[in-house]
Amino acid sequence: MASDPSDPSDPYGPRARMSAMEEAVDRIGTSSDEVSVWRELAEFLVDGPCDAVAVELTGGRNGPGGRVAAAGDTAGLLDPPHGPPASTHVVPVPLAGRGEVYGRLLAARADTAFGADEAATVRFAARLACVHVGHARRLAATEEIALDLQRALVAEPGRPHPNLEVASRYLPMGSRALVGGDWFETVRLHFGRTLLVIGDVMGHGLEAAVDMNAYRSTLRDVASTDLAPHRVLRQLDTLAAAEDDRRPATCLLVRVDPARRTAAYASAGHLPPAAFTANGPGTLLDVPVGPPLGTGIGDYEAVALPFTADQTILLYTDGLVERRGEDIDASLARLAALRMPAGSRAPEVVDRVCTGLDARHAEDDVAVLAARLRLRPPPEAAAR
Repeated sequence: MASDPSDPSDPYGPRARMSAMEEAVDRIGTSSDEVSVWRELAEFLVDGPCDAVAVELTGGRNGPGGRVAAAGDTAGLLDPPHGPPASTHVVPVPLAGRGEVYGRLLAARADTAFGADEAATVRFAARLACVHVGHARRLAATEEIALDLQRALVAEPGRPHPNLEVASRYLPMGSRALVGGDWFETVRLHFGRTLLVIGDVMGHGLEAAVDMNAYRSTLRDVASTDLAPHRVLRQLDTLAAAEDDRRPATCLLVRVDPARRTAAYASAGHLPPAAFTANGPGTLLDVPVGPPLGTGIGDYEAVALPFTADQTILLYTDGLVERRGEDIDASLARLAALRMPAGSRAPEVVDRVCTGLDARHAEDDVAVLAARLRLRPPPEAAAR
């Protein structure tokens, strides 16, 4: 039956096709998840000119493969044991974008062939989905670059002196989340001392990861001069403030001196460290807090506290403790309430903290660094 261009109620006419295209724009591409886009495409077409739809992808490095979405009577029209019925009309539509072939769309209808306007609607919807999938894949690739960069940087802190046992962990927020600027580091200093560092660049994405790398590289250079922790922060703040595009960052430094069994702390806007022993709950250490790095204010103080052989010091970023709608004091109290079994080593403390605070389901990236003295026995004890 021929369509009447002047009749807006004609289900096969150009006006109906235009209305279907507007609806496609509203319904397809509501998520940045690729599989969700293909499902929205299939559901839209089944609600329109198709009785069954299947999306089949070639797969590979950049995306999933096989049939990733289907809607309608696929069992009766596309996948019957002996092939589609003779009355079934199938329209295959290539799925591609920006030089990349994704796969194909199979649109099927029983008894009645697709009209020209209906086929055009199918092709338009498929092309629209491909545009959204192209954006989704580019976004995923950017996120993966940032995540790989951060994992590579965070996963390889410097080696502390043998007199200090250190354990660390980095957990990104979800598999598709934009990576942030969380990082940690250990720097060997003179006379058996080690500098522990944890920081968090404000923001997310590749830019935050790049700034994190810049802070970390600068920190290594400044720390090698063996300045006191608060002077290291002052230098970092001055250098960061001199760069207009450098994002602010919080940072906590701990210079551990195993020979004297002390630790000197200095903070640039960071959450307080915690100390755990086997005698009860943890303790939040009282450390003077200065402004975040990059502000140019540079007003930092250091405090020296005992570091006993039965203590494990824990440094962390805010993703470990903060929860939406909860006061930060309540969040920190939950951390301090954790108890460690007697004889817990640094890796066991990290495990227990991450499990106890459900760090894998945190609302932000999580970085944790734990340290414990590894004291050698006196010579007379070793000789026995």
